[in-house]
Amino acid sequence: MPPRWPRKPDRSDPSYRRLDDRMNFAVHVALFAACNSGIWFFRTLQYADWRWAYLITGLWAGILIGHAIYIFAIADYSPLAAKDPSTKSS
Repeated sequence: MPPRWPRKPDRSDPSYRRLDDRMNFAVHVALFAACNSGIWFFRTLQYADWRWAYLITGLWAGILIGHAIYIFAIADYSPLAAKDPSTKSS
């Protein structure tokens, strides 16, 4: 069952931004797991001599770790400032 949001989704809502970022991270982890398990499955069966499998897995794992650090440690989910055109200074 997909997650349900109790109100209209809006990127200015901190709770929605946090949930959206974490769901995007979960998709990133799923793609990493699916692609890398396929690469290593065929490499283990020795259908191909894929020396680049280490490079792909290492680079992608590094990007995944960077994504996790951003989502769980760096991202600021404080409320966004209201965008009122009447308060713009000339």
